[in-house]
Amino acid sequence: MPVVLGIETSCDETGVGIVADGVLLGDALATSMDEHARFGGVVPEIAARAHLHAITPMVRHALDRAGVGFADIDAIAATAGPGLATAVQVGLAAGKAFALTLGVPLYGVHHLAGHAAVDILDHGPLPERSIALIVSGGHTSLLLLGDLARDPVIHLGDTADDAAGEAFDKVARLLGLPYPGGPAIDAAARHGDPAAIAFPRPMTAPGDPPYRFSFSGLKTAVARWTERHCGPLPVADIAASFQEALADTLTRKAVAACRDHHIDTLLLVGGVAANSRVRALAEQRCTAAGITLRVPAPRLCTDNGAMIAAIGGLLVRAGIPPSPLTLGADPSARLTYATIGKGLR
Repeated sequence: MPVVLGIETSCDETGVGIVADGVLLGDALATSMDEHARFGGVVPEIAARAHLHAITPMVRHALDRAGVGFADIDAIAATAGPGLATAVQVGLAAGKAFALTLGVPLYGVHHLAGHAAVDILDHGPLPERSIALIVSGGHTSLLLLGDLARDPVIHLGDTADDAAGEAFDKVARLLGLPYPGGPAIDAAARHGDPAAIAFPRPMTAPGDPPYRFSFSGLKTAVARWTERHCGPLPVADIAASFQEALADTLTRKAVAACRDHHIDTLLLVGGVAANSRVRALAEQRCTAAGITLRVPAPRLCTDNGAMIAAIGGLLVRAGIPPSPLTLGADPSARLTYATIGKGLR
């Protein structure tokens, strides 16, 4: 039962998790979100400096919560991409240092593979085949998954422009809501009417790519509506209508992908998977279609170290060769395999 320590620093969270045999033993998380809020988005250099300050304390906190010591660690997994270049480098360098010092293997893993793997900590092993809808601040993708540790990941569709989480942030800014936009819009939408404004459902026309996403136009539609409106903005109605359009688009395409590929399990992961309307509509549509929906607990949807430890644990148990200590960060890595650089070996 290998014990894996996972490190995540792709954006503004410094996450550390410790996993053994699909069980989360302990984790710790620090965020620099408050330092970025006044800029309306993440500032890479601020994030990197925050990671430098937080990484060692978070490792110690995670070890304490897990009740294990450094001598009990069998492998290190660290995000090697994608993400903010300087932020990813901090976590990967820390992972290399721990691996070298402890004499254990290092696995440089893909951030999105971690998001997909984290659900095993809540609901056990994934089926042989599943569809994953990964929705976050920087990514929106529909993926066909087999064995996460061994098989290539097939992209059915990705976003052509803004990711879902990015659209939340931009619309929140238009409405004068705080950063990050996802939780702020979710909260405001609870007091609004989702049918108040007929915002478009992007890329859902008959001739559009069935699994591709685009949220830039939806964000622009909100901007144009607010510009034309006279008087005080009905923030709650705008938030609810925007959120409904986004949730409708995401879940409609995800259920269609499951149906078209004869797959009965949908995995909904990433920071936007914590959104209450996205979760509720996904549950409603999956139930109607006879599809099993798997969604991690909200705290595991956003970036965290547990997800990196989870994918690391799968790789160790599958006997996948570790990464070389010369592995470099890849800020724009495309998810093809769970490990970064596998295709280059």
